[in-house]
Amino acid sequence: MNQIAKPWPALWALVIGFFMILLDSTIVSIANPAIMRDLDADLTAVIWATSAYLLAYAVPLLITGRLGDRFGPKRVYLVGLVVFTLASLWCGLSGDIGMLIAARAMQGFGAALMTPQTMAVITRIFPPTQRGAAMGLWGAVAGVATLLGPILGGLLVDSLGWEWIFFVNLPVGIIAFIAALRLVPNLPTHSHRFDWLGVALSAIGMFLLVFGIQEGARYDWGTIVGPITVWGLIISGLVVLLAFVLWQRFNTAEPLLPLSLFADRNFSLSNVAISLVGFAITAMPLPLAFYFQIARGLEPTQAALMLVPMALISGVLAPLVGRFSDRLDPKWIAFSGFSIVTLALGLYVVLITPDVALWVLLLPSALLGVGISGIFAPLASTATRNLPRSQAGAGSGVYTMTRQLGSVLGSAAIASLLNARLAAELPDVDTAAGGTLPPSIAEGYSAAMSQSLLLSAVTFGLCALVVLFFAKPKVTVAWGDAPKDATAAPVSIPAGSER
Repeated sequence: MNQIAKPWPALWALVIGFFMILLDSTIVSIANPAIMRDLDADLTAVIWATSAYLLAYAVPLLITGRLGDRFGPKRVYLVGLVVFTLASLWCGLSGDIGMLIAARAMQGFGAALMTPQTMAVITRIFPPTQRGAAMGLWGAVAGVATLLGPILGGLLVDSLGWEWIFFVNLPVGIIAFIAALRLVPNLPTHSHRFDWLGVALSAIGMFLLVFGIQEGARYDWGTIVGPITVWGLIISGLVVLLAFVLWQRFNTAEPLLPLSLFADRNFSLSNVAISLVGFAITAMPLPLAFYFQIARGLEPTQAALMLVPMALISGVLAPLVGRFSDRLDPKWIAFSGFSIVTLALGLYVVLITPDVALWVLLLPSALLGVGISGIFAPLASTATRNLPRSQAGAGSGVYTMTRQLGSVLGSAAIASLLNARLAAELPDVDTAAGGTLPPSIAEGYSAAMSQSLLLSAVTFGLCALVVLFFAKPKVTVAWGDAPKDATAAPVSIPAGSER
Protein backbone atom coordinates (compact mmCIF):
# COMPACT_ATOMS: atom_id res chain seq x y z
CA MET A 1 0.00 0.00 0.00
CA ASN A 2 1.16 3.52 -0.78
CA GLN A 3 -0.19 5.72 1.99
CA ILE A 4 0.68 9.38 2.52
CA ALA A 5 0.83 11.31 5.76
CA LYS A 6 -1.99 13.72 4.88
CA PRO A 7 -4.45 11.93 2.56
CA TRP A 8 -7.47 14.12 3.37
CA PRO A 9 -6.41 17.14 1.25
CA ALA A 10 -6.01 14.77 -1.70
CA LEU A 11 -9.49 13.38 -1.05
CA TRP A 12 -11.05 16.84 -1.01
CA ALA A 13 -9.27 17.69 -4.27
CA LEU A 14 -10.75 14.57 -5.89
CA VAL A 15 -14.20 15.22 -4.43
CA ILE A 16 -14.50 18.39 -6.54
CA GLY A 17 -14.14 16.53 -9.85
CA PHE A 18 -16.15 13.53 -8.68
CA PHE A 19 -19.03 15.77 -7.62
CA MET A 20 -19.01 17.48 -11.02
CA ILE A 21 -19.16 14.33 -13.13
CA LEU A 22 -21.95 12.76 -11.05
CA LEU A 23 -23.89 16.01 -11.10
CA ASP A 24 -23.87 15.90 -14.90
CA SER A 25 -25.50 12.47 -14.87
CA THR A 26 -28.79 14.04 -13.75
CA ILE A 27 -28.51 17.82 -14.14
CA VAL A 28 -29.92 17.75 -17.69
CA SER A 29 -33.22 16.17 -16.65
CA ILE A 30 -34.76 19.42 -15.40
CA ALA A 31 -33.46 21.31 -18.45
CA ASN A 32 -34.95 18.94 -21.04
CA PRO A 33 -38.12 20.97 -21.71
CA ALA A 34 -36.06 24.13 -22.30
CA ILE A 35 -33.61 22.28 -24.56
CA MET A 36 -36.51 20.81 -26.54
CA ARG A 37 -37.91 24.29 -27.18
CA ASP A 38 -34.62 26.06 -27.96
CA LEU A 39 -33.14 23.34 -30.19
CA ASP A 40 -36.46 22.28 -31.75
CA ALA A 41 -35.95 18.67 -30.66
CA ASP A 42 -38.40 15.90 -29.85
CA LEU A 43 -38.51 13.93 -26.60
CA THR A 44 -36.46 10.98 -27.85
CA ALA A 45 -33.72 13.20 -29.29
CA VAL A 46 -33.35 15.29 -26.14
CA ILE A 47 -33.10 12.20 -23.93
CA TRP A 48 -30.30 10.97 -26.19
CA ALA A 49 -28.23 13.81 -24.69
CA THR A 50 -28.37 11.91 -21.38
CA SER A 51 -28.07 8.44 -22.91
CA ALA A 52 -24.99 9.44 -24.94
CA TYR A 53 -23.31 10.73 -21.78
CA LEU A 54 -24.12 7.59 -19.79
CA LEU A 55 -23.16 5.21 -22.60
CA ALA A 56 -19.79 6.89 -23.21
CA TYR A 57 -19.29 6.90 -19.43
CA ALA A 58 -20.11 3.24 -18.83
CA VAL A 59 -18.49 1.30 -21.66
CA PRO A 60 -14.81 2.31 -21.17
CA LEU A 61 -14.80 2.02 -17.35
CA LEU A 62 -13.14 -1.38 -17.14
CA ILE A 63 -10.23 -0.35 -19.32
CA THR A 64 -9.76 3.24 -18.13
CA GLY A 65 -8.96 1.91 -14.66
CA ARG A 66 -6.12 -0.07 -16.16
CA LEU A 67 -4.92 2.99 -18.03
CA GLY A 68 -4.48 4.55 -14.59
CA ASP A 69 -2.42 1.56 -13.49
CA ARG A 70 -0.24 1.88 -16.57
CA PHE A 71 0.30 5.65 -16.73
CA GLY A 72 -0.54 6.68 -13.16
CA PRO A 73 -4.01 7.50 -11.79
CA LYS A 74 -3.18 11.17 -11.27
CA ARG A 75 -2.13 11.68 -14.90
CA VAL A 76 -5.16 9.90 -16.35
CA TYR A 77 -7.48 11.74 -13.96
CA LEU A 78 -6.10 15.12 -15.08
CA VAL A 79 -6.45 14.17 -18.76
CA GLY A 80 -10.04 13.10 -18.15
CA LEU A 81 -10.75 16.33 -16.29
CA VAL A 82 -9.48 18.40 -19.23
CA VAL A 83 -11.58 16.37 -21.68
CA PHE A 84 -14.67 16.72 -19.48
CA THR A 85 -14.26 20.46 -18.97
CA LEU A 86 -13.67 21.25 -22.66
CA ALA A 87 -16.59 19.01 -23.62
CA SER A 88 -18.75 21.01 -21.19
CA LEU A 89 -17.86 24.18 -23.10
CA TRP A 90 -18.78 22.41 -26.35
CA CYS A 91 -22.14 21.38 -24.83
CA GLY A 92 -23.00 24.95 -23.89
CA LEU A 93 -22.10 26.24 -27.35
CA SER A 94 -24.14 23.59 -29.19
CA GLY A 95 -26.56 25.07 -31.72
CA ASP A 96 -28.51 21.90 -32.53
CA ILE A 97 -29.42 18.66 -30.79
CA GLY A 98 -26.99 16.55 -32.81
CA MET A 99 -24.03 18.66 -31.69
CA LEU A 100 -25.22 18.51 -28.09
CA ILE A 101 -25.45 14.72 -28.21
CA ALA A 102 -21.91 14.47 -29.61
CA ALA A 103 -20.56 16.86 -26.97
CA ARG A 104 -22.30 14.92 -24.20
CA ALA A 105 -20.70 11.70 -25.44
CA MET A 106 -17.26 13.34 -25.24
CA GLN A 107 -18.14 14.56 -21.75
CA GLY A 108 -19.03 10.99 -20.74
CA PHE A 109 -15.69 9.71 -22.01
CA GLY A 110 -13.90 12.28 -19.86
CA ALA A 111 -15.91 11.09 -16.85
CA ALA A 112 -14.95 7.48 -17.64
CA LEU A 113 -11.28 8.46 -17.53
CA MET A 114 -11.70 10.20 -14.18
CA THR A 115 -13.88 7.91 -12.07
CA PRO A 116 -11.65 4.80 -11.67
CA GLN A 117 -8.64 6.98 -10.91
CA THR A 118 -10.37 8.79 -8.06
CA MET A 119 -11.31 5.52 -6.40
CA ALA A 120 -7.87 4.00 -6.99
CA VAL A 121 -6.15 6.95 -5.31
CA ILE A 122 -8.39 6.72 -2.24
CA THR A 123 -7.81 2.99 -1.92
CA ARG A 124 -4.03 3.43 -2.07
CA ILE A 125 -3.47 6.52 0.08
CA PHE A 126 -5.74 5.77 3.05
CA PRO A 127 -4.82 3.14 5.65
CA PRO A 128 -7.54 0.59 6.47
CA THR A 129 -8.36 2.36 9.75
CA GLN A 130 -9.31 5.57 7.89
CA ARG A 131 -10.75 4.15 4.70
CA GLY A 132 -14.26 3.76 6.11
CA ALA A 133 -14.42 7.42 7.11
CA ALA A 134 -13.11 8.48 3.71
CA MET A 135 -15.73 6.39 1.95
CA GLY A 136 -18.45 7.81 4.20
CA LEU A 137 -17.61 11.25 2.84
CA TRP A 138 -17.26 9.84 -0.69
CA GLY A 139 -20.63 8.10 -0.55
CA ALA A 140 -22.34 11.21 0.79
CA VAL A 141 -20.89 13.28 -2.05
CA ALA A 142 -22.05 10.71 -4.61
CA GLY A 143 -25.61 10.64 -3.29
CA VAL A 144 -25.93 14.41 -2.89
CA ALA A 145 -24.45 15.10 -6.35
CA THR A 146 -26.89 12.73 -8.04
CA LEU A 147 -29.88 14.24 -6.27
CA LEU A 148 -28.74 17.87 -6.52
CA GLY A 149 -28.43 17.64 -10.31
CA PRO A 150 -32.09 18.45 -11.09
CA ILE A 151 -32.20 21.15 -8.39
CA LEU A 152 -29.10 23.03 -9.51
CA GLY A 153 -30.19 22.53 -13.13
CA GLY A 154 -33.51 24.23 -12.42
CA LEU A 155 -31.88 27.22 -10.79
CA LEU A 156 -29.42 27.71 -13.66
CA VAL A 157 -31.97 27.20 -16.45
CA ASP A 158 -34.38 29.66 -14.89
CA SER A 159 -31.82 32.38 -14.18
CA LEU A 160 -29.22 32.09 -16.96
CA GLY A 161 -30.45 29.58 -19.56
CA TRP A 162 -29.91 25.86 -20.12
CA GLU A 163 -26.42 26.45 -21.57
CA TRP A 164 -25.20 27.35 -18.09
CA ILE A 165 -25.72 23.86 -16.72
CA PHE A 166 -22.62 23.14 -18.82
CA PHE A 167 -20.77 26.47 -18.61
CA VAL A 168 -20.73 26.21 -14.81
CA ASN A 169 -18.34 23.27 -15.18
CA LEU A 170 -15.60 25.52 -16.58
CA PRO A 171 -14.57 27.31 -13.35
CA VAL A 172 -15.22 24.15 -11.33
CA GLY A 173 -13.03 22.14 -13.73
CA ILE A 174 -10.19 24.66 -13.48
CA ILE A 175 -10.33 24.64 -9.67
CA ALA A 176 -10.46 20.83 -9.63
CA PHE A 177 -7.45 20.63 -11.98
CA ILE A 178 -5.30 22.96 -9.86
CA ALA A 179 -6.30 21.20 -6.64
CA ALA A 180 -5.55 17.72 -8.03
CA LEU A 181 -2.27 18.86 -9.57
CA ARG A 182 -1.07 20.22 -6.23
CA LEU A 183 -2.58 17.83 -3.69
CA VAL A 184 -2.96 14.38 -5.30
CA PRO A 185 0.24 12.29 -5.07
CA ASN A 186 1.96 10.52 -7.96
CA LEU A 187 1.62 6.79 -7.33
CA PRO A 188 3.68 3.87 -8.70
CA THR A 189 2.53 2.34 -11.97
CA HIS A 190 2.44 -1.17 -13.37
CA SER A 191 1.53 -2.54 -16.76
CA HIS A 192 -1.64 -4.28 -17.94
CA ARG A 193 -2.68 -6.06 -21.09
CA PHE A 194 -5.61 -4.34 -22.76
CA ASP A 195 -8.51 -6.46 -23.97
CA TRP A 196 -9.41 -4.39 -27.01
CA LEU A 197 -11.72 -7.09 -28.41
CA GLY A 198 -13.63 -7.07 -25.14
CA VAL A 199 -13.94 -3.27 -25.30
CA ALA A 200 -15.24 -3.43 -28.89
CA LEU A 201 -17.78 -6.17 -28.15
CA SER A 202 -19.13 -4.45 -25.04
CA ALA A 203 -19.38 -1.07 -26.79
CA ILE A 204 -21.12 -2.41 -29.90
CA GLY A 205 -23.49 -4.61 -27.90
CA MET A 206 -24.53 -1.81 -25.55
CA PHE A 207 -25.02 0.69 -28.37
CA LEU A 208 -27.24 -1.68 -30.37
CA LEU A 209 -29.30 -2.53 -27.29
CA VAL A 210 -29.71 1.09 -26.13
CA PHE A 211 -30.47 2.41 -29.62
CA GLY A 212 -33.10 -0.27 -30.17
CA ILE A 213 -34.85 0.36 -26.84
CA GLN A 214 -34.73 4.14 -27.01
CA GLU A 215 -35.71 4.48 -30.67
CA GLY A 216 -38.32 1.72 -30.65
CA ALA A 217 -41.34 3.99 -30.16
CA ARG A 218 -40.19 6.37 -32.93
CA TYR A 219 -40.25 3.50 -35.45
CA ASP A 220 -43.35 1.85 -33.94
CA TRP A 221 -41.13 -1.11 -33.02
CA GLY A 222 -40.90 -2.02 -36.69
CA THR A 223 -38.55 -1.33 -39.60
CA ILE A 224 -35.89 1.38 -39.28
CA VAL A 225 -34.39 1.17 -42.76
CA GLY A 226 -34.31 -1.70 -45.24
CA PRO A 227 -33.89 -5.04 -43.44
CA ILE A 228 -32.92 -3.35 -40.16
CA THR A 229 -35.68 -3.52 -37.55
CA VAL A 230 -35.91 -2.34 -33.95
CA TRP A 231 -36.16 -5.87 -32.63
CA GLY A 232 -33.29 -6.90 -34.89
CA LEU A 233 -31.08 -4.27 -33.24
CA ILE A 234 -32.11 -5.33 -29.74
CA ILE A 235 -31.53 -9.02 -30.42
CA SER A 236 -28.22 -8.25 -32.14
CA GLY A 237 -27.13 -6.23 -29.12
CA LEU A 238 -27.95 -9.12 -26.78
CA VAL A 239 -26.06 -11.56 -29.03
CA VAL A 240 -22.97 -9.33 -29.12
CA LEU A 241 -23.09 -8.93 -25.33
CA LEU A 242 -23.33 -12.71 -24.99
CA ALA A 243 -20.26 -12.97 -27.24
CA PHE A 244 -18.52 -10.51 -24.91
CA VAL A 245 -19.29 -12.69 -21.87
CA LEU A 246 -18.08 -15.83 -23.68
CA TRP A 247 -14.89 -14.04 -24.72
CA GLN A 248 -14.28 -13.06 -21.10
CA ARG A 249 -14.76 -16.71 -20.14
CA PHE A 250 -12.15 -18.01 -22.57
CA ASN A 251 -9.70 -15.08 -22.56
CA THR A 252 -6.85 -16.47 -20.46
CA ALA A 253 -4.63 -13.38 -20.70
CA GLU A 254 -6.31 -10.58 -18.76
CA PRO A 255 -10.08 -10.32 -19.31
CA LEU A 256 -11.93 -7.07 -18.73
CA LEU A 257 -14.59 -8.88 -16.73
CA PRO A 258 -13.17 -11.57 -14.41
CA LEU A 259 -16.14 -13.95 -14.24
CA SER A 260 -14.68 -15.72 -11.21
CA LEU A 261 -15.80 -12.74 -9.15
CA PHE A 262 -19.41 -13.80 -9.54
CA ALA A 263 -18.76 -16.99 -7.61
CA ASP A 264 -19.30 -14.85 -4.50
CA ARG A 265 -23.03 -14.70 -3.81
CA ASN A 266 -23.06 -11.24 -2.28
CA PHE A 267 -20.96 -9.78 -5.06
CA SER A 268 -23.33 -11.15 -7.70
CA LEU A 269 -26.46 -9.96 -5.91
CA SER A 270 -24.95 -6.54 -5.18
CA ASN A 271 -24.20 -6.09 -8.86
CA VAL A 272 -27.76 -7.04 -9.78
CA ALA A 273 -29.08 -4.57 -7.21
CA ILE A 274 -26.80 -1.66 -8.17
CA SER A 275 -27.58 -2.10 -11.87
CA LEU A 276 -31.29 -1.88 -11.02
CA VAL A 277 -30.58 1.19 -8.86
CA GLY A 278 -28.78 2.86 -11.77
CA PHE A 279 -31.72 1.99 -14.02
CA ALA A 280 -34.38 3.32 -11.63
CA ILE A 281 -32.65 6.44 -10.36
CA THR A 282 -31.90 7.61 -13.91
CA ALA A 283 -35.48 7.04 -15.04
CA MET A 284 -37.03 8.66 -11.96
CA PRO A 285 -36.38 12.45 -12.43
CA LEU A 286 -37.63 12.74 -16.01
CA PRO A 287 -41.38 12.18 -15.48
CA LEU A 288 -41.25 14.48 -12.44
CA ALA A 289 -39.47 17.24 -14.36
CA PHE A 290 -41.93 17.10 -17.26
CA TYR A 291 -44.93 16.92 -14.92
CA PHE A 292 -43.92 19.94 -12.86
CA GLN A 293 -42.93 22.11 -15.82
CA ILE A 294 -45.42 21.14 -18.51
CA ALA A 295 -48.49 19.77 -16.72
CA ARG A 296 -48.29 22.29 -13.86
CA GLY A 297 -46.58 25.17 -15.67
CA LEU A 298 -43.84 25.67 -13.07
CA GLU A 299 -40.63 27.46 -13.88
CA PRO A 300 -37.46 25.28 -13.73
CA THR A 301 -36.48 26.81 -10.37
CA GLN A 302 -39.90 26.07 -8.90
CA ALA A 303 -39.76 22.52 -10.24
CA ALA A 304 -36.31 22.11 -8.72
CA LEU A 305 -37.54 23.24 -5.31
CA MET A 306 -40.04 20.38 -5.30
CA LEU A 307 -37.06 18.00 -5.01
CA VAL A 308 -35.22 19.86 -2.25
CA PRO A 309 -36.55 17.66 0.63
CA MET A 310 -35.18 14.56 -1.10
CA ALA A 311 -31.69 16.01 -1.52
CA LEU A 312 -31.45 17.57 1.93
CA ILE A 313 -32.64 14.54 3.88
CA SER A 314 -30.51 12.12 1.89
CA GLY A 315 -27.43 14.31 2.31
CA VAL A 316 -27.87 14.45 6.08
CA LEU A 317 -28.71 10.77 6.63
CA ALA A 318 -26.33 9.08 4.14
CA PRO A 319 -23.14 9.50 6.23
CA LEU A 320 -24.94 8.22 9.33
CA VAL A 321 -26.24 5.18 7.47
CA GLY A 322 -22.72 4.55 6.15
CA ARG A 323 -21.41 4.20 9.71
CA PHE A 324 -24.10 1.69 10.66
CA SER A 325 -23.71 -0.41 7.50
CA ASP A 326 -20.42 -1.87 8.81
CA ARG A 327 -21.87 -2.61 12.28
CA LEU A 328 -25.24 -4.09 11.34
CA ASP A 329 -26.24 -6.62 8.72
CA PRO A 330 -26.39 -4.36 5.61
CA LYS A 331 -29.15 -6.52 4.13
CA TRP A 332 -31.76 -5.05 6.44
CA ILE A 333 -30.59 -1.47 5.98
CA ALA A 334 -30.76 -1.85 2.20
CA PHE A 335 -34.13 -3.62 2.36
CA SER A 336 -35.58 -0.81 4.46
CA GLY A 337 -34.18 1.83 2.11
CA PHE A 338 -35.55 0.18 -1.00
CA SER A 339 -38.95 -0.40 0.60
CA ILE A 340 -39.25 3.25 1.61
CA VAL A 341 -38.25 4.44 -1.88
CA THR A 342 -40.83 2.12 -3.46
CA LEU A 343 -43.50 3.50 -1.11
CA ALA A 344 -42.51 7.09 -1.92
CA LEU A 345 -42.72 6.50 -5.66
CA GLY A 346 -46.06 4.73 -5.19
CA LEU A 347 -47.33 7.87 -3.47
CA TYR A 348 -46.16 9.97 -6.40
CA VAL A 349 -48.02 7.66 -8.80
CA VAL A 350 -51.24 8.07 -6.81
CA LEU A 351 -50.91 11.79 -6.08
CA ILE A 352 -49.77 13.15 -9.45
CA THR A 353 -52.84 14.86 -10.94
CA PRO A 354 -53.32 18.26 -12.60
CA ASP A 355 -54.80 19.86 -9.48
CA VAL A 356 -53.11 18.23 -6.46
CA ALA A 357 -51.75 20.82 -4.02
CA LEU A 358 -48.03 21.18 -4.66
CA TRP A 359 -47.13 21.09 -0.97
CA VAL A 360 -48.57 17.58 -0.80
CA LEU A 361 -45.95 16.42 -3.30
CA LEU A 362 -43.19 17.51 -0.92
CA LEU A 363 -44.11 14.55 1.30
CA PRO A 364 -43.07 11.75 -1.10
CA SER A 365 -39.99 13.85 -1.93
CA ALA A 366 -38.96 13.79 1.74
CA LEU A 367 -39.72 10.08 1.97
CA LEU A 368 -37.49 9.48 -1.06
CA GLY A 369 -34.64 11.18 0.74
CA VAL A 370 -35.03 8.87 3.75
CA GLY A 371 -35.07 5.77 1.55
CA ILE A 372 -32.23 6.70 -0.77
CA SER A 373 -29.95 7.42 2.18
CA GLY A 374 -30.16 3.72 3.08
CA ILE A 375 -29.23 2.32 -0.32
CA PHE A 376 -25.72 3.16 -1.48
CA ALA A 377 -23.56 2.49 1.60
CA PRO A 378 -24.88 -1.03 2.41
CA LEU A 379 -24.76 -2.10 -1.24
CA ALA A 380 -21.19 -0.83 -1.64
CA SER A 381 -19.96 -2.48 1.56
CA THR A 382 -21.61 -5.78 0.65
CA ALA A 383 -20.35 -5.91 -2.93
CA THR A 384 -16.66 -6.57 -2.28
CA ARG A 385 -16.56 -7.29 1.44
CA ASN A 386 -16.21 -11.05 1.00
CA LEU A 387 -13.74 -10.90 -1.89
CA PRO A 388 -10.05 -11.72 -1.34
CA ARG A 389 -7.83 -8.67 -1.56
CA SER A 390 -6.31 -9.88 -4.81
CA GLN A 391 -9.74 -9.41 -6.43
CA ALA A 392 -10.97 -6.32 -4.60
CA GLY A 393 -9.90 -3.80 -7.23
CA ALA A 394 -11.34 -5.76 -10.14
CA GLY A 395 -14.56 -6.35 -8.21
CA SER A 396 -14.99 -2.67 -7.47
CA GLY A 397 -14.45 -1.76 -11.12
CA VAL A 398 -17.11 -4.25 -12.23
CA TYR A 399 -19.49 -2.87 -9.60
CA THR A 400 -19.06 0.67 -10.92
CA MET A 401 -19.58 -0.46 -14.49
CA THR A 402 -22.78 -2.37 -13.76
CA ARG A 403 -24.30 0.70 -12.10
CA GLN A 404 -23.49 2.83 -15.14
CA LEU A 405 -24.81 0.23 -17.57
CA GLY A 406 -28.04 0.15 -15.60
CA SER A 407 -28.21 3.93 -15.90
CA VAL A 408 -27.81 3.72 -19.69
CA LEU A 409 -30.65 1.22 -20.00
CA GLY A 410 -32.80 3.27 -17.62
CA SER A 411 -32.37 6.36 -19.76
CA ALA A 412 -33.32 4.43 -22.89
CA ALA A 413 -36.28 2.71 -21.25
CA ILE A 414 -37.82 5.87 -19.82
CA ALA A 415 -37.56 7.60 -23.20
CA SER A 416 -39.47 4.76 -24.80
CA LEU A 417 -42.06 4.57 -22.01
CA LEU A 418 -42.69 8.33 -21.94
CA ASN A 419 -43.32 8.35 -25.67
CA ALA A 420 -45.61 5.34 -25.42
CA ARG A 421 -47.70 6.73 -22.55
CA LEU A 422 -48.01 10.19 -24.13
CA ALA A 423 -49.14 8.59 -27.38
CA ALA A 424 -51.72 6.53 -25.49
CA GLU A 425 -53.04 9.33 -23.28
CA LEU A 426 -52.75 12.24 -25.74
CA PRO A 427 -52.84 10.95 -29.32
CA ASP A 428 -52.15 13.63 -31.96
CA VAL A 429 -51.38 16.30 -29.32
CA ASP A 430 -48.11 18.26 -29.41
CA THR A 431 -46.99 18.60 -25.77
CA ALA A 432 -43.52 20.06 -26.43
CA ALA A 433 -44.56 23.65 -27.01
CA GLY A 434 -44.29 24.65 -23.34
CA GLY A 435 -46.55 26.81 -21.20
CA THR A 436 -49.45 25.69 -19.05
CA LEU A 437 -51.60 23.03 -20.71
CA PRO A 438 -55.41 23.27 -21.01
CA PRO A 439 -57.15 21.23 -18.28
CA SER A 440 -58.24 18.45 -20.63
CA ILE A 441 -54.70 17.95 -21.92
CA ALA A 442 -53.06 18.45 -18.51
CA GLU A 443 -55.06 15.53 -17.14
CA GLY A 444 -53.81 13.13 -19.83
CA TYR A 445 -50.27 14.48 -19.55
CA SER A 446 -50.25 13.99 -15.78
CA ALA A 447 -51.56 10.45 -16.19
CA ALA A 448 -48.74 9.66 -18.65
CA MET A 449 -46.09 10.96 -16.23
CA SER A 450 -47.66 9.11 -13.31
CA GLN A 451 -47.71 5.85 -15.24
CA SER A 452 -44.09 6.35 -16.32
CA LEU A 453 -42.98 6.63 -12.68
CA LEU A 454 -44.20 3.06 -12.18
CA LEU A 455 -41.06 1.93 -14.02
CA SER A 456 -38.82 3.21 -11.22
CA ALA A 457 -41.22 2.12 -8.48
CA VAL A 458 -41.33 -1.48 -9.70
CA THR A 459 -37.55 -1.56 -10.22
CA PHE A 460 -36.83 -0.36 -6.68
CA GLY A 461 -39.30 -2.97 -5.42
CA LEU A 462 -37.29 -5.65 -7.23
CA CYS A 463 -34.16 -4.32 -5.52
CA ALA A 464 -35.81 -4.87 -2.12
CA LEU A 465 -36.40 -8.52 -3.06
CA VAL A 466 -32.84 -9.01 -4.36
CA VAL A 467 -31.13 -7.82 -1.17
CA LEU A 468 -33.17 -10.26 0.94
CA PHE A 469 -31.02 -13.02 -0.54
CA PHE A 470 -27.73 -11.51 0.69
CA ALA A 471 -25.66 -13.94 2.75
CA LYS A 472 -24.42 -12.72 6.11
CA PRO A 473 -21.11 -10.91 5.45
CA LYS A 474 -17.87 -12.35 6.78
CA VAL A 475 -15.83 -10.56 9.40
CA THR A 476 -13.82 -7.77 7.81
CA VAL A 477 -10.04 -8.13 8.09
CA ALA A 478 -7.72 -5.18 7.58
CA TRP A 479 -5.15 -5.62 4.83
CA GLY A 480 -2.27 -5.54 7.28
CA ASP A 481 -3.72 -8.31 9.50
CA ALA A 482 -3.17 -11.99 9.04
CA PRO A 483 -6.33 -14.02 8.42
CA LYS A 484 -7.15 -16.61 11.02
CA ASP A 485 -8.71 -19.32 8.94
CA ALA A 486 -8.30 -18.50 5.27
CA THR A 487 -5.45 -18.16 2.84
CA ALA A 488 -6.91 -15.02 1.32
CA ALA A 489 -8.60 -12.68 3.76
CA PRO A 490 -11.82 -10.93 2.80
CA VAL A 491 -11.51 -7.17 2.83
CA SER A 492 -13.75 -4.15 3.03
CA ILE A 493 -12.86 -1.85 0.18
CA PRO A 494 -14.77 1.04 -1.40
CA ALA A 495 -16.92 0.07 -4.34
CA GLY A 496 -15.90 1.81 -7.52
CA SER A 497 -12.14 1.48 -7.11
CA GLU A 498 -9.66 -0.06 -9.47
CA ARG A 499 -6.41 -1.82 -8.70
